[in-house]
Amino acid sequence: MEPQVSTLFFDMNSYFASVWQAEEPALRGRPVGVVTVNAPGAALIAASREAKQAGVTGLMRVYEARKICPDIVLREAQHDLFVDYHHRIMQAVDTVIPIHKAFSVDEFSCLLTGSQQGLAKALSIGADVQRAILDLVNPALNCSVGVAPNKMLAKVAAALRKPGLDWLHPSVMPQKIAHLRLKELPGVSKGILPRLAAAGIHDVTALHAMSPKAARHLWRNVEGERFIRQLQGEHVEYPETARHSFGHGQILTPQNRTPEGARLVARRLLVKAASRLRREGFYARSLHVGVKCERLGRHSADYKIASTQDSLTLLRIFERYWDMLRLESPVSVTVALGDLQPVQHDTGDLFADRIAGEPTDGEALCASIDRLNALFGQDTIRYGELPPHKVAYTGAKIAFNRIPDRAEFKE
Repeated sequence: MEPQVSTLFFDMNSYFASVWQAEEPALRGRPVGVVTVNAPGAALIAASREAKQAGVTGLMRVYEARKICPDIVLREAQHDLFVDYHHRIMQAVDTVIPIHKAFSVDEFSCLLTGSQQGLAKALSIGADVQRAILDLVNPALNCSVGVAPNKMLAKVAAALRKPGLDWLHPSVMPQKIAHLRLKELPGVSKGILPRLAAAGIHDVTALHAMSPKAARHLWRNVEGERFIRQLQGEHVEYPETARHSFGHGQILTPQNRTPEGARLVARRLLVKAASRLRREGFYARSLHVGVKCERLGRHSADYKIASTQDSLTLLRIFERYWDMLRLESPVSVTVALGDLQPVQHDTGDLFADRIAGEPTDGEALCASIDRLNALFGQDTIRYGELPPHKVAYTGAKIAFNRIPDRAEFKE
């Protein structure tokens, strides 16, 4: 009987570098590194396949990469461009099969149904996905595809052959992945490895033989059981998680490493978080502000606040709490709005000017400012002074499991 699979997973290869090769055809076939800032001490956040073949790795310093690969071409990260290509990829793949979920800017999964679940048909769809991206987005962009009975195994299958197309199924497990190291499996963290070693589990074959109950005990939570069940080929349903906060952080540039510079950067991060509140339809009921200083370490404050999505109100509260932090040689700041409540669940406030389901005058004003900035460009109207050094993509950077909305680049 033909193996049946239910999930198609694909991830883009050397995504950030490949986007630059798509934008600049002259870079195709050449080693490319992507950095946050083009400076000798900066770290690469991505490298093209050609750079990797020369020995360059992500997080390597620029001067180290140049020693290994003198011909490497550097380009700065352009987050709005990466997000634009993300959406173009989704549109291209949707001509073949609907995308079920985007896990990051360059990782996606699709659900296979009916006749699509036969292995031969699933692999054919995977090849069609690869062609759609090459033909409809750009020939510089290629992806690796895996099909399997669940998302985790499909992700492992996609990594078996890069770039390429592969599959996993209980009928070929664990032999087909027995050569992998434990740390190469998604879900086996650095913290779990010592526990596995203490339990006498040193390879994938031994891990695959583990019972779900034993895994739950070793992981010390239900994630261990879920992991083993998926490794053994089961389809595991995860409960939907609710969003609890909108947060932004930033490492300060040298020009902003003063108490006043840190305050202005934190204010700007708060404004970005408040814009997200309004765009996604939430009220915040708590505020976190934090700073990391060179010698004093981390200091933060968390406070409950009245339900709001008003930037002006949040900025007034912020100033009061910011003054309570100890500041000396600040190096980074964080701001988060938490205890989120969907707008449709708001019941109003008997002791304030909020009527259930209706914005306050201040919130309506802020929403109008959002629309003007979206129409005429970022900071057409701004909330006070900007930091001494305005950093590109403040509050709108791609991060793990976070894809900024296109609107964030205009706020």
